[in-house]
Amino acid sequence: QVQLVESGGGLVQPGGSLRLSCEASAFRFSDYSMRWYRQAPGKEREFVARIGVGSRWTDYAASVKGRFTISRDDAENTLYLQMNSLKPEDTAVYYCRTDSRVPYWGRGTQVFVSS
Repeated sequence: QVQLVESGGGLVQPGGSLRLSCEASAFRFSDYSMRWYRQAPGKEREFVARIGVGSRWTDYAASVKGRFTISRDDAENTLYLQMNSLKPEDTAVYYCRTDSRVPYWGRGTQVFVSS
């Protein structure tokens, strides 16, 4: 059974950094491009970043470009999201997702950005 487990969320002050992880299991992680999404309270889930197979390309939402970096370690079946210069508006639950015909989602990890 495909599993995606996010971790690394928490409370951070504005301007701070966090690194999110998404551990994948039960599928060939290296064969799929992967995405991060987020959902803030009262808002729809939104795209954050994606990364291609073999890390050949990356793509970011305008709101995070230059501050967030998506990466992957295929040997460890793990997707990452390095988040720098965090802002209160980055507060959300962050989810990883496969780029597959039937997308699989993790359960999310909560990020709070507040002073």
